[in-house]
Amino acid sequence: MDTETFANAENQGAKGRKYSIPLISVVVPAYNELENLPELYRQLLEVFNNLEAGLELLIVDDASTDGTLEWLRRLSDADKRVRFISFSRNFGHQTAVTAGLQHVAGDAVVVMDADLQDPPQVIPQMFARWREGFQIVMGTRAERDVDPLSKRLFAWVYYRILARLSEIKIPVDSGDFCLMDRKMVATLNSLPERNRYVRGLRAWVGFRSIDQPFTRQNRFRGKPKYSFLKSLGLAINGLVSFSHAPLRLATYVGLATGFLALLMVGLVFYWRFFTNAPLVGFTLIIAAFLFISSVQLLTIGIMGEYIGRVYDEVKSRPHYVLKESSCDDSTEPKSNSATKSGAQKTL
Repeated sequence: MDTETFANAENQGAKGRKYSIPLISVVVPAYNELENLPELYRQLLEVFNNLEAGLELLIVDDASTDGTLEWLRRLSDADKRVRFISFSRNFGHQTAVTAGLQHVAGDAVVVMDADLQDPPQVIPQMFARWREGFQIVMGTRAERDVDPLSKRLFAWVYYRILARLSEIKIPVDSGDFCLMDRKMVATLNSLPERNRYVRGLRAWVGFRSIDQPFTRQNRFRGKPKYSFLKSLGLAINGLVSFSHAPLRLATYVGLATGFLALLMVGLVFYWRFFTNAPLVGFTLIIAAFLFISSVQLLTIGIMGEYIGRVYDEVKSRPHYVLKESSCDDSTEPKSNSATKSGAQKTL
């Protein structure tokens, strides 16, 4: 952002209007998004200049290496409505969202990505729904033609499998883009679990909700930071966090292979004593052995996913470690029992 734009930001922040209207906090997780953040900031200002609401913009720097932190320092000095927190290392997108929710003070909170695929122009519609009494307004992707076909197909299949297997109703085609009431945010902040799937936790909490359809935009600049493997990991986390179906699947597959083993024993007995056909040799035995071994490994892997999450909870490590923050003490999590050491803080 050039000097003139920073000067404009300073003028915007210096106006210091005393809002008797709602304060809307916007939480933006960012990892190496310096190419997109200035444009996001500009569009948010345009939106909120025409909205009967105050703006608090909190950007969560997930240990970026492209100069994002330096830019945030300058912007927060120029515009007091902008604040930031910065992690000591990369803790991931869902943790960044969690940290943002714990550090905002708005009457309602918008969560959106930094790449402008979640358009700020949808916020007034979400705000109107919130004023109607809805406590969560979920951005639902009506169209996502900008994404590759493989990603669209993966998302379509995953969301419907999750909706089918989950023990709660998780909306399909709904990402992290949403507006949440303060009561909803406070409830999410009270949940202690560490493997967090925020869009699933929103559904678990409940409250009055409504969908807000929007068209997913092209990424403004740069390349996506969320690889297929990260998306797959998030998908597995969501499935394991909100469904016991994988454990039941392991049980059903075990019963099925047990039945096949008994059937095979019966066939061997029949071939041996009631026919003159020679017994099939090592090929059949090796195939059966490999099949049963794969089932065992699959079952162990499924159990390991659940046991690993129990292990994470037992360790009780903090969700993240802060390297730097422009947030004052009034917005620190009230339930935080972590210790401070120099400039770092664990939460």
